[in-house]
Amino acid sequence: MEWKPMKSLRTVVQEVAAQLVVTRDYSLPLCMRLRYEPSDPYVVRATFFTHSDDPGEWVLGRDLLADGLSGSAGDGDIRIWSATGHGGQGMYITLGSSAGTALLEVPVQDVKTFLENTEALVPRGAESGHIDWDIELANLRAES
Repeated sequence: MEWKPMKSLRTVVQEVAAQLVVTRDYSLPLCMRLRYEPSDPYVVRATFFTHSDDPGEWVLGRDLLADGLSGSAGDGDIRIWSATGHGGQGMYITLGSSAGTALLEVPVQDVKTFLENTEALVPRGAESGHIDWDIELANLRAES
């Protein structure tokens, strides 16, 4: 029997109310949209919306986000950790670039629910079965 990658047209999208932490006592509300597509199974796209700026998008590793639920994860440009704050469970995400660093606080339960929904589509450890390797190989050849 010929091996064929598993395909799904379903995408998991969840809006999350987040806070951009400016100082210890001041933060700005923003909306974070998390998006997961089984055709790109290792990543989560996080788009951030504020009232005054164009949205910004970051690509996060799904495992990195999941590892941040139970402890500190990541280094370099993206770091994630969970901590108790503001009367409930909060998850903190730092995003760094040449323009500076942003500290975001998001409800850990929202991230947990999102990840559970992604894992219902593609369990952790089964990601490679959802990649169309012919397309990936063609893309690599086109870059050479």
